[in-house]
Amino acid sequence: MAAEDVKLIGLWASPFVVRARIALNLKGIEYEFLEEEPGKKSELLLKSNPVYKKFPVLIHGGKPICESLLIVEYIDEVWSSSGFPILPADAYDRAISRFWAAYIDDTFTPQIRVLLWNEDEKSKAEAEEQLFTALLLLEEAFVKCSKGKSFFGGDTINLVDIALGSCINWLKAVEIITGTNFLDKTKTPRLVEWAECFCSAEATKEVLPEAEKLVEFRKFLQAASRAAVVPSSK
Repeated sequence: MAAEDVKLIGLWASPFVVRARIALNLKGIEYEFLEEEPGKKSELLLKSNPVYKKFPVLIHGGKPICESLLIVEYIDEVWSSSGFPILPADAYDRAISRFWAAYIDDTFTPQIRVLLWNEDEKSKAEAEEQLFTALLLLEEAFVKCSKGKSFFGGDTINLVDIALGSCINWLKAVEIITGTNFLDKTKTPRLVEWAECFCSAEATKEVLPEAEKLVEFRKFLQAASRAAVVPSSK
């Protein structure tokens, strides 16, 4: 579909930005990706999201839309006639999808953040335990929602797939860093299969950052952070 003055402000490594990119790909929408510089915030970003001052921001026809899950729903609604629906038509199924997407943001992604950036061993141990618990719950949710199909949305990618799948390679990066295998075939076999399907889908594979690159990006940010607190020599 031809571009309709659609722009997306974000950073390649952000799972929240990846959500918007996947949704746009699923709908076949052409857009301009405005890459932010790590550690800095552009004037356009600050102007477009003056409340939270963070990405992603979708700009459609000059109007900004903020917050990743809201952006995904906006894309699904505005381009409802394109591609497959991201949210179910049934009201109950739609509510369930929103519940699990919110659960992922409230419970799953914060633990990944702790394991990536927190130096406290007790906090990391607690995060690992909570992450394993969350994955077991998401395994159960997948079995119910997928109804034996490849995705939470059944045959097609839906809101929950996007919410969880956008974080999947960050989870793999955490596995590389910690040496802990979180997605385990013995404990969460269906999620392991789902992850393979999701990462190989046409709409996702070009925008999901590789886990190894995310590990290097983390090292870059850590080095930049250390350099920022070291006083310059005279």
